[in-house]
Amino acid sequence: MKAVLCPEPGRLEIVERPALPTPPEGWVRLAVSHVGICGTDYHIFEGKHPFLEYPRVMGHEISATVLEAGPGVALKRGTPVIVNPYLSCGTCVACRQGKPNCCTAIKVLGVHTDGAFCEEILVPEANLYPAGDLSLEAAATVEFLAIGAHAVRRSLAPSGVRALVIGAGPIGLGTAIFSRIAGHAVTLLDASAERLDMAADRLGFASGILAGDGALDAVLSATGGDGFDVVFDATGYGGSMEKSFSFVAHGGALVFVSVVKDEIRFSDPEFHKREMMLIGSRNATRVDFEHVAASIRAGHVPIDQLITHRTTLERAVDDLPRWAREKAGLIKAVIQVSP
Repeated sequence: MKAVLCPEPGRLEIVERPALPTPPEGWVRLAVSHVGICGTDYHIFEGKHPFLEYPRVMGHEISATVLEAGPGVALKRGTPVIVNPYLSCGTCVACRQGKPNCCTAIKVLGVHTDGAFCEEILVPEANLYPAGDLSLEAAATVEFLAIGAHAVRRSLAPSGVRALVIGAGPIGLGTAIFSRIAGHAVTLLDASAERLDMAADRLGFASGILAGDGALDAVLSATGGDGFDVVFDATGYGGSMEKSFSFVAHGGALVFVSVVKDEIRFSDPEFHKREMMLIGSRNATRVDFEHVAASIRAGHVPIDQLITHRTTLERAVDDLPRWAREKAGLIKAVIQVSP
């Protein structure tokens, strides 16, 4: 079985791995069809992921078809599926509360255990959702979009509010799309004028603010001095996360979509006088995956505009390192593993 292995930071290679065993009870052997390249994958390649052990087969944005089902599995051979890559324990405090996305012992495919930059994987049936009539390429985008859909759901923000999404990378754009689907009036804020222009041209987000010294004045000007009712920070940058508190309206909410190792500091008087909510958002759950898939089917998600780069398993060893350096024009890259 072919796989793309990252043996150490800065190096990728195609390797042959042993054939997978017959799946145990409740598990399924899958033929990987498409797998998206995530910011996490670039960080793993660059050696910037804080808790990763090498060597690692990356890849957690996955579509596949069923090859072989273990005992007790209802899915049939040939069924196209969307893969939820968050392997939870099922027994911890979070899992008992229906929140496997923040399981205390979570293992994410491609991060804590080997993922889908390969021809076949083994996954529990509980982590598989039938793709139905979605194309397998579109199905491989569901996971990264579900991150944003989950953040929007976590915000509790009703239709009609003004939303600010900070960070116009793939996760930020996914958040903006599902904020718009929720009926929010969405503005993007990013350090790159090019990314804001691309979000306007490709995705229709014409309201944008350039990050920098004048960003707070621009936020207040855009909201009549109030600030935004809900702010989503999807930058993965501690400095931005700290500044985002000042963009929130009184009575509003701030959602941290991304995570950093840093300590985040903020002014308690400013936080309290706004009576604002600070919300963490991690991964996604089945309801978010299903919401994303339904939204794609309904034509609310412009998949053809989100996927900007394509490659194959063999070419990925050259393309991924190049795209890690050259981000111009890049939103989402997808590896086609099998037809």
